[in-house]
Amino acid sequence: MAEEVGRLVAEGGAVLVCGGLGGVMEAACRGAKAAGGTTVGILPTSDRADANRYVDIAIPTGMGEARNALVVRAADVLIAVAGEFGTLSEIALALRTGTPVVGLATWELAKGGQPVDAIVRASTPGDAVAAALALAGV
Repeated sequence: MAEEVGRLVAEGGAVLVCGGLGGVMEAACRGAKAAGGTTVGILPTSDRADANRYVDIAIPTGMGEARNALVVRAADVLIAVAGEFGTLSEIALALRTGTPVVGLATWELAKGGQPVDAIVRASTPGDAVAAALALAGV
């Protein structure tokens, strides 16, 4: 899913910004690069060489997980693809700062046991990217 999201982001003319490491981040970058897109990796470490090989612009921060705030602030829209607790922190930071979040097979939020409908849900990578580009005004 992440690779297709990356490809579609690039085909939509947007820059892909992510945490720059492996897993979902690498797959999204790989997809974006395959479509001729530009990728930016905001790294948790101080070493630019830690970026996955599909990152065009590596930004080493030495901030650890705190770099998630930079990823969110650099984005017009966050697309959360599946994810673990780092993704959850990015979702929370995005919602807190007013950055729209599109979710693809990702976290579901609740407060006091009641669902919170703060994430735009998408069922396919195409739907996720179309929603994100629309929210970004692209």
